[in-house]
Amino acid sequence: MSQPSRTAPQAAAEYARTNTLLLLAIAAAVALLHIATNSRYGLHRDEFQFLADARHLDWGFVAYPPLTPFLERISMTLFGLNLVGLRLFSVLAQSTAIVFTGLMTRELGGQRLAQITAALSVALSALPLFEGTEFQYSSFDYLWWVLAAYSLIRLLKSQNPRWWLAIGVTLGIGLQTKYSILFFITGLLGGLILTQSRRYFFNRWFWTGVALTFAICLPNLLWQIRHDLISYHFLQHIHARDVRQGRADGFLLDQIRICINVFSVPLALAGLVSFFRDSRYRPLAWTFCITFALFLTGKGRGYYVAPAYPMLLAMGSAAAEKWLLSLSRLVRTAIGSLYFAGLVAIGCYICAIIIPLAPSGPLRDFALSHNGDLREEFGWDQMLQSIAQVRDTLPASQQANLGLIVGNYGEAGAIEILGSPYHLPPPITGTNSFWLRSYPKSEPTTNIVLGVGDDDREAQFTACRLAATIPYPKGQNNEESNDHSNIYVCGPPRKPWPELWKEALSFG
Repeated sequence: MSQPSRTAPQAAAEYARTNTLLLLAIAAAVALLHIATNSRYGLHRDEFQFLADARHLDWGFVAYPPLTPFLERISMTLFGLNLVGLRLFSVLAQSTAIVFTGLMTRELGGQRLAQITAALSVALSALPLFEGTEFQYSSFDYLWWVLAAYSLIRLLKSQNPRWWLAIGVTLGIGLQTKYSILFFITGLLGGLILTQSRRYFFNRWFWTGVALTFAICLPNLLWQIRHDLISYHFLQHIHARDVRQGRADGFLLDQIRICINVFSVPLALAGLVSFFRDSRYRPLAWTFCITFALFLTGKGRGYYVAPAYPMLLAMGSAAAEKWLLSLSRLVRTAIGSLYFAGLVAIGCYICAIIIPLAPSGPLRDFALSHNGDLREEFGWDQMLQSIAQVRDTLPASQQANLGLIVGNYGEAGAIEILGSPYHLPPPITGTNSFWLRSYPKSEPTTNIVLGVGDDDREAQFTACRLAATIPYPKGQNNEESNDHSNIYVCGPPRKPWPELWKEALSFG
């Protein structure tokens, strides 16, 4: 007896399921790459700060909103200090962003080729690959931008205003992750004002979404008010530092060097043009342009724009697929082969720089020579061992009331997270949220000092002497090995501790 033929809806559903499985396969491949390599080296200095803050959960921190430390508290509870476990949420965030890029493409009319192209174009770009190697607030920030763009596309396609609820929740969580999503929100509002979608300003679902965003980020806002908007002052300081050090000078180059794979540039441009040409989706074009312009004129760092590119790649892939169908099969095959060969080649080169593919040998040396972030994952054990050795040389009377003064959040975080086996005292530093946690109630009279500049150290403490030099790994060449390798033993501070602490706050 012959099987009944499938109906058109059944065939379409099966086709969609197959496409979804292919997107999941791409995301899974990237996730497995990270899982296989994320334990090769050590923790990055930024990760130490997140982990230290995760042990002191609050509704806000000096350097960022509360979500990332909260997620890392969960990771520490589940996995301890296992590097693969600690970085798992970042891996899942990037994998999810890849899948939703493909789903955006589907909503924009792209078929299988377009969906795979968009997903691979994101998967093989520098910043998404980097975000899976560490847990950073930017890892999760990337996902919220993608989910907000996906929800906006669903809204504009369906004209169902209830999608403002999803947008509101996503943006609220984004504001609890990284404040730079405010630029995306500004771009989104500008896109509505400049198009016919401004009608949503008179829709109750839009304002319900706004209310959800506000409600989600309200605890952090109240925390900021209680702490005199300390994060605002932090961001002002960091931005001025970045501009002074020239970190924003390569903004335009970073768009193709960091934000997207260079072979994807034509797709992104095609996506932007296609958004402008389609009156329904034109708000997305303005969202990108306004966001881009704000970062450019405000001298933001180039990678800040990266989460806005997946929506362009989605639309560009859909448009490119339609264009290819107008060409002969031979030409389609040639263009497709060239694109994917170039995309994969550049992706492999990016992986060699960003992913810790090899524990030793030439591949590791190549990565360390090109990637300063990987170099920040070495040397922490040597630092802790050296501090402990200096401590052990002190007489018992000095060890009894010992302070451990450090100059940056990486040193402080490493001592707090990894210092227990060495029985080190809690770190004391005025950097970021460590300043809010203050100094020990039993005010130290002898202090081991690391990472504090010569002038500051001599101005703040008495009777300082060089006690040791940390034997950092050869070729490490990071902030610790270059500038913070000397350990000093000092007497009490020149001012009483309460007075010293009023001047101790620093941003980094």
